[in-house]
This record gives sequence, C-alpha cells and structure tokens, in this order.
Amino acid sequence: MPGKDKHKRPIVIKKVKKGGHGGHHGGSWKVAYADFVTAMMAFFMVLWILGMEQSLKDAIEGYFSNPVGFKRGYSTGQNILSSGNSPAQVRKPPIRMIVRAAEEQRFGQVEERLNAAVSAARARLENTIIEVTRTEQGLRIELMESGEEETFFARGSSTMRPPLVLALQLVAMELTELSNPVVVEGHTDGTAFGDGTRTNWELSADRANAARRVLEAAGISPLRISEVRGYADKRLRVPENPLAPQNRRISLLLPFTHVPEPSPAATDSTASVS
Repeated sequence: MPGKDKHKRPIVIKKVKKGGHGGHHGGSWKVAYADFVTAMMAFFMVLWILGMEQSLKDAIEGYFSNPVGFKRGYSTGQNILSSGNSPAQVRKPPIRMIVRAAEEQRFGQVEERLNAAVSAARARLENTIIEVTRTEQGLRIELMESGEEETFFARGSSTMRPPLVLALQLVAMELTELSNPVVVEGHTDGTAFGDGTRTNWELSADRANAARRVLEAAGISPLRISEVRGYADKRLRVPENPLAPQNRRISLLLPFTHVPEPSPAATDSTASVS
C-alpha cells in the first residue's frame, strides 16, 4: 500500500575491503626466528668445542658416546637391585675414566723423559739413584743414595749437597709440564740422632723442606706443593738393613687427580672385617 511504503527503511550492505598490510600479524616468522637462533647457538657451540684442548674434546666425545656410564660388575645377574648397591655406587662416569687414562699416559711420558735425562747426567749425579714408578696413588719418584758416603746431606744436617740439587733440578724440569699436586717426603736411615731438641723426625722434615725449596727455585709452582712430610726412619726402603744408604732419601709423589675406586672384592672384605 502506498501509505506503508514510506515507513520502510532502505537496507544498506557494507563490504569491508581486505588490505595487504595485515600479513605481518601471522605467526610463521616466529618459527623461522626460533630456527635461526637454534642454528646460531649450535654454530657457536661448535666453534667453542673446536677451541678446546684435545683431551677435553675426547672427554666430551666419550660422554656423549656413553652418557649413562658402564656397569662395574654385579654380585648376581645383570640386575642392579640384586647387588644391593645403588646406581651411584655401581656406575662410573666415562669422563672420569678418560681423564684418569690421560693422566697415566702423561705419567708414562714423564717417566721415559726423566730416565733419559738421568742417563745423560749420570756422571754428575755420583752415587745417586733416581727411581720412577707408577703406583695406585700416582707417580712416585725416589731419590736415594747408593754409596756409603753421605751424598745428599752431611750427617745430622739438612744442608743439601750438589748431587741431590742436580737430581731435583732434573726432576723439576719434567714435572713443570704437569698440573698434579706434589707431595715432598723426607726419610732418614735407622741411625739414632738427637741432641735433646732435634730427632730424626725434625731432621727428615727439614730435609724435605730443603728439597721443596730447590723444586720451587727450579720452576715448580709453590701452589702445587700440597704437603711436606717427614717420616724419620719409619718407612725404611731396606727394612732388613736400617743403616742402608737407600734409606736416606727424598721421595716425591704426584697423586692422580682421580683415585681409583676399590674393587668389589676389596669392598666386601672390608665390610666383613668391620
């Protein structure tokens, strides 16, 4: 009807045009950025590892080859619970094994070089014996007298004589390349010594300190000297002959950084005794 048409409102349809500027609000760029950061981190990790020493590279390689470690041997079967030990007691980190093997290799090289240096200077060392051995504790170097004369020290004195000074200098030249701590030990023979104030205890400690001073002057860092010990005549090299010249000696011990763990048999025997 003509009267009703004038009350109708016109219908307006609005169309929204999509512009090209809204694409940057998407999330794909975040994924790409995360991949970029991860790649850069991996790149710098590689550069960092390439700058390490070879021994440390080998340690890292050994760790990622076997991160869990190895089983030390169980009392029954392959079950950890059957041995009664916790995993921390039956597993040994591979990095510790690699470091220990590297130390043993370096000790072997020092032993070879030191034996060669001693052979070359044999004429100047007079009645001096230098014995190098590798023990469970580390590298042990014994400097001993071989003649009846007082080669290292005058009787009852801690003043060092030239053959011992030379021997300690030869030893120090080889030990400067290592980083292990050094323990210096002094020993006397079984001859009774004492003037009321000093005994073989003081004498052996004074002689060990004299050896320490020579080592430090020859290039051993004072920070590496961990102990100076005086044993008097309580650890004779030749127990059946307390007056033997080999008992008058200076000993050097370079302990391993990682002391070997006792075997399961030794642990069981210790527990049964206690």
